[in-house]
Amino acid sequence: MKKFWNWKQIKNETSEDEVIERVLEFYGTIAEESWFDDDITPAMFRDELFSGSGPVTIFLNSPGGDCFAASQIYTALMEYKGPVTVKIDGIAASAASVIAMAGTEVLMAPTSMMMIHNPATIAMGDHKDMEAAIDMLSEVKESIINAYELKTSQSRKILSKMMDEETWMNAKKCVEMGFADGMIEDSKKTAPEDAYSFSASIADKVLINKINEKTKPTEEVKPGRSVDDLRASLYKKLL
Repeated sequence: MKKFWNWKQIKNETSEDEVIERVLEFYGTIAEESWFDDDITPAMFRDELFSGSGPVTIFLNSPGGDCFAASQIYTALMEYKGPVTVKIDGIAASAASVIAMAGTEVLMAPTSMMMIHNPATIAMGDHKDMEAAIDMLSEVKESIINAYELKTSQSRKILSKMMDEETWMNAKKCVEMGFADGMIEDSKKTAPEDAYSFSASIADKVLINKINEKTKPTEEVKPGRSVDDLRASLYKKLL
């Protein structure tokens, strides 16, 4: 079976035996082959997750997929003892948004998106079969709301309405609503605090030095103007 997840181990540069970070990538559809009634694939994921310890970083970019697979992944991540950081670098839509809710910390790229909506299925049969399908979808929706509610602390009524309307959210909106804890920042562009420091006394000294430089005794002073008058005029021009 083709796996839709990928594990990477970031090792210490000075010691190849030391793993300093475990990275899990979810790129693409969640479970192209259904996990429903499948004991092998969920067990495989759990074995790989619990084969190590310590912090796990998840990079997520997925349009969604199988809600049952997402539920089992969500549960496994919630049971994992170490901290789980989810970084959404593209889109976390539908079932992928459920997986994101398992993060101890959820961070989003400024350009990323999240989408939540009602679950869907394909059903056939008579009216009883259709009614059963509707009841099943209602319960699936309630189970998804459980995950959103735990993470966001939003009311079930608000979350249900958002799912009814197929809500798309940018990173800032997700942070405001509680679906994410923050945005991924570029540390290379973070200026040091002292770069914005300002000293009035230093500025005054620089200004005085400029005035004194312009009013040296060796310079010719026009008749009828005192040095003080010239300094006052230069001070106004420098301002």
